[in-house]
Amino acid sequence: MLLTAAELVLFTSATCSQPHGLLGMHAAKSGKTAGLVVRVFLADVVACDLVEPGADAGADTLHPMERVDDSGLFEVFLPRRKVHFPYQLRATRTNGELRQFHDPYRFLPTVSDRDLYLFNEGNEHRIYEKLGAHPRVIEGVAGVAFAVWAPGAARVSVVGNFNAWDGRYHPMRPLGASGVWELFIPGLGEGELYKFELRTPAGNILIKTDPYGTAFEAPPGNASIVCDPRKHIWGDAVWLERRDSEAHQKDRPISVYEVHLGSWKRRLDDGHRPLTYRELAPALADYCLELGFTHIEIMPVAEHPFDGSWGYQVTGFYAPTQRFGRPEDFAWFVDHLHQRGIGVILDWVPAHFPRDSFALAEFDGTHLYEHADPRQGAHMDWGTLIFNYGRHEVRGFLVANALAWLDRYHLDGLRVDAVASMLYLDYSRKEGEWIPNKYGGRENLEAIAFLRETNRLVKHYYPGVLMIAEESTAFAGISKPVAEGGIGFDFKWNMGWMHDTLKFFQKEPVHRKWHLNEFTFGALYQWSENFVSVFSHDEVVHGKGSMLMKMPALEIRDRAAHLRSLYGHMWAWPGKKLLFMGGEFGQSREWAYAGQLDWHLLKYLDHEGIRLLVRDLNRIYREEPVLGCNDLDGRHFRWINCNDGDITAISYLRHDLAQKTFIATVGHYTPLKRENYRVGVPRKGWWRELINTDSHYYGGSGAGNGGGVHTENIPCDGFEQSLRLVLPPLSTTLFKWTQSEA
Repeated sequence: MLLTAAELVLFTSATCSQPHGLLGMHAAKSGKTAGLVVRVFLADVVACDLVEPGADAGADTLHPMERVDDSGLFEVFLPRRKVHFPYQLRATRTNGELRQFHDPYRFLPTVSDRDLYLFNEGNEHRIYEKLGAHPRVIEGVAGVAFAVWAPGAARVSVVGNFNAWDGRYHPMRPLGASGVWELFIPGLGEGELYKFELRTPAGNILIKTDPYGTAFEAPPGNASIVCDPRKHIWGDAVWLERRDSEAHQKDRPISVYEVHLGSWKRRLDDGHRPLTYRELAPALADYCLELGFTHIEIMPVAEHPFDGSWGYQVTGFYAPTQRFGRPEDFAWFVDHLHQRGIGVILDWVPAHFPRDSFALAEFDGTHLYEHADPRQGAHMDWGTLIFNYGRHEVRGFLVANALAWLDRYHLDGLRVDAVASMLYLDYSRKEGEWIPNKYGGRENLEAIAFLRETNRLVKHYYPGVLMIAEESTAFAGISKPVAEGGIGFDFKWNMGWMHDTLKFFQKEPVHRKWHLNEFTFGALYQWSENFVSVFSHDEVVHGKGSMLMKMPALEIRDRAAHLRSLYGHMWAWPGKKLLFMGGEFGQSREWAYAGQLDWHLLKYLDHEGIRLLVRDLNRIYREEPVLGCNDLDGRHFRWINCNDGDITAISYLRHDLAQKTFIATVGHYTPLKRENYRVGVPRKGWWRELINTDSHYYGGSGAGNGGGVHTENIPCDGFEQSLRLVLPPLSTTLFKWTQSEA
């Protein structure tokens, strides 16, 4: 045996940190004779031969290898040989099976020095193609290249069914000082389950899933699965071309249907299971096209072990969840929606990650992805950990993650979750529970730099993709371009408008006249950012009640009237639109992730009427440019009357800059029908009634204005002309000016 006893112990004790220095083919001496030595470490093998390929298609030569240890180490010395050659191994297993294969330890690294340099610098934007597990063909040999970043580990091995999950048999090589460990294993392919076994300097053994894994086993196994995420053949070229052509036109109709895939609809005839990606896509496309939504936004589908987290506690950042199918099924889902004309926005969660021991937390025995100090590295409210955005490799992991979803799955937007928690070091913390930045302030400078870099790179590579922030504070410049000093998002959720509007509509009608300031306050900051008006899943959980049950009434019919008037205002008000599933038909109960929506309610007009109204509001929003293409410029909006508290009525105009098209919105938020209510308007002629939320068609009382009203030469609200209107109870009505009734 040329291997020393100390070197042998490295394998038998699974402590070898430089396996390629001992395994494989190396120059060696046996006594005074120089030659080549080949060593292999194999599980469940009783005999092994080195197979030397024959020259010029001649017969192969077998070199019997000596078993030097019962643990599975074999060695053969080839005297007077200098030139390395490709070889195979022929092993006899304990069950008598004979297997011939290539040695993993004869291949060069699959990650280049340049890749490593850029990765350590945080600038390898496609690192997801280098780290992780990737089926490859090297020197004509098919296998899987594994690579993982674990700078604090003393030894890293790939483990799986192929080696009985024993970390002694496939130790990886460290690539210089990069912290990356790598190994190419020939003969493996897609579908193989694997994890990484890490040994810390203290001797502790950690079993971790792949941070860059593209598919995962269901809990409780949670193993990573070798998977090629690019198998789907895309058919959405027309959609992508149109998306890129609209990149310069940010102000366009965008109406988003927010969906939790596991609870939208279920197969009641098949154990109440969720629909698969391939079942969901046609059903969602049909429904969104009927209702007129331009996009869906799906709550996080990156792999997560706990259903109750709704996907917001991610353990597999690069993998669509296995709950609804394989990665190619998710690609099919997006492709189908694109071909039907529906965009797909994904909830993306770079703000935090869970403490699950098999995932990112203390990945290599150190605080690798998170800050070590809990004052920086822990979310107390959520029980999760915060990424260390100042570490280049962590920032690169997250930036590349955003780009990977857009690259592999053609997504049309990322809605970034919990941005406020990233911007502020003292977010939800008491005095003494946070560390100021280097200037003594509360802003998280590293997280801000990360968000800017992500938004800049997304626009560089995918200019038509939308970046949307869920951000609940008054932090300036969220939707301002990075080049102008902003954070670089396209849009920001308008949480202030949402809270104020809901607060107003939850008041009893008799009290609303005292709270018109809450209703109208949003106009003061409406154009400080590019806003999306939202009623999201956050508003219908944790005891907050459904959208319908928030409304102040006893009867469902009256609650429906309130909700219809609210939606009429939402679609008439400036801002892009987002509505969470179930809200479009006034589901009565709170959303529950473990069931499906209450679709049976659609047989009742109180609910179906709300759905029909949302459909018509979306249609008008898309068809009327003064609504859908003038959301982001305050010059297209004008109050008519915002302080008529006596009868709780408001009115405002949306118009184009040329002032050739006008739509007037009149809201009346008491349960009384009012006659002869006068509203000033800027143009003389016929004002056609576009929408009346109190129409019989939607389940209302049917009060209204007979399809439209002529102006009268009676000054009102600062205009020379006015309309004499009937104000239906609990209603929002939209009127469009035309010169004549015809």
